[in-house]
Amino acid sequence: MDNVIAVILGGGRGTRLFPLTTRRSKPAVPIGGQYRLIDIPISNCLHAEIRKIYVLTQFNSVSLHRHIHQTYRFDDFSAGRVDILAAEQTDEHVDWYQGTADAVRKQVRRFSANKADQVLILSGDQLYRMDYRKLIAHHRDSGADITLAVQPVSGEAARRFGIVKADVNDRISDFHEKPQEETDLAELRNASTGGTDDRYLASMGIYVFNPDVLHEVLSGSTEEDFGKHIIPRAINSHRVHAFEFDGYWEDIGTIRAFFEANLAMTDPVPSFDLYEPRPFYTHPRFLPGAKMEDCTTDRVIVGAGSVLFGAAISRAIIGIRSRIGPDVDVNRAIIMGADFFETEEDRAENREMGRPDVGIGRGSVIENAIIDKNARIGENVQIRNVDKLSDADGDQYFIRDGIVVVPKKGIIPSGTVI
Repeated sequence: MDNVIAVILGGGRGTRLFPLTTRRSKPAVPIGGQYRLIDIPISNCLHAEIRKIYVLTQFNSVSLHRHIHQTYRFDDFSAGRVDILAAEQTDEHVDWYQGTADAVRKQVRRFSANKADQVLILSGDQLYRMDYRKLIAHHRDSGADITLAVQPVSGEAARRFGIVKADVNDRISDFHEKPQEETDLAELRNASTGGTDDRYLASMGIYVFNPDVLHEVLSGSTEEDFGKHIIPRAINSHRVHAFEFDGYWEDIGTIRAFFEANLAMTDPVPSFDLYEPRPFYTHPRFLPGAKMEDCTTDRVIVGAGSVLFGAAISRAIIGIRSRIGPDVDVNRAIIMGADFFETEEDRAENREMGRPDVGIGRGSVIENAIIDKNARIGENVQIRNVDKLSDADGDQYFIRDGIVVVPKKGIIPSGTVI
């Protein structure tokens, strides 16, 4: 894998993950109590012995840059590196990235000097565990110019993805981005698996290109997106193949998808399992173990450095440095934790200013909610979406897909009912 380059796309606005993306880019959103979304593709690369990695960034990228810089450092005797390629104005390009293909086009000269055998293009906002070596081997053995990683999906889900039609040799003959018409779906039914008509092959947004082919399909073109433009056109001029992946894969596109994917990690045997021999890497923080006193917990992941007193917690992710007070009830919730510990002096200052401490105050109830980092939830607060709203904007909170989200550094005064 020494001659494979990985390019991770991390520049989108992530508007459907608002308000989690108000202060950070989508790949920098915390998951699983201590990780960030960007850790997933980078860890998959490292396990596959891919050491030349580029991350393309654009919106709200400061925290993402800091996380990558602090986490992925190789020694002086290694050829490996994780380089950040931020959108910039040059003599050739004066606009920001306009789409996935446009982002790669504007940066392709940066990594073309490496003379790679293949270029692996990845998304920075998906949950999955894949051995890229199998994908690359399939690409090489098939003699393909381009290979798409695909996954079987139901007919009901097919309208949300790019759907491919492949023959018995995995060569793709048709590609529709989010087909809506029944006639289009009927044309793609030959891509079904297991002999059933309601299964389709969905593109995962993971591509392998031969470098000369990547240059060819991008040069002289202003087309912006791989799925919408580049891949459908390339099918007519190049050998485009499919690599079927049958493991867990989740595209974190909405608050609901993010919420459910996180909570699923607390299942007894989760589909996306953090507790496997091959770890996902993240920034080492050297925190003490979590401390719990007189608590009841059921299906809970608790991050390092957390302190919990007399709380009842079920089906929840508790992030690093979380502080949860007595008589707190947390059910189906993500508490992202904090970036720092508060001292007694800090808490005294909080009382003088009339604001809650960072964390969850005594007697509060948190249900079907996401509490972002460094949020201050007062005492006897109820965050339960009592009015069963689907979407709403409030003072220091938002409701999306029925999930209450308190944004980063949000303050919810004592006694508030949401």
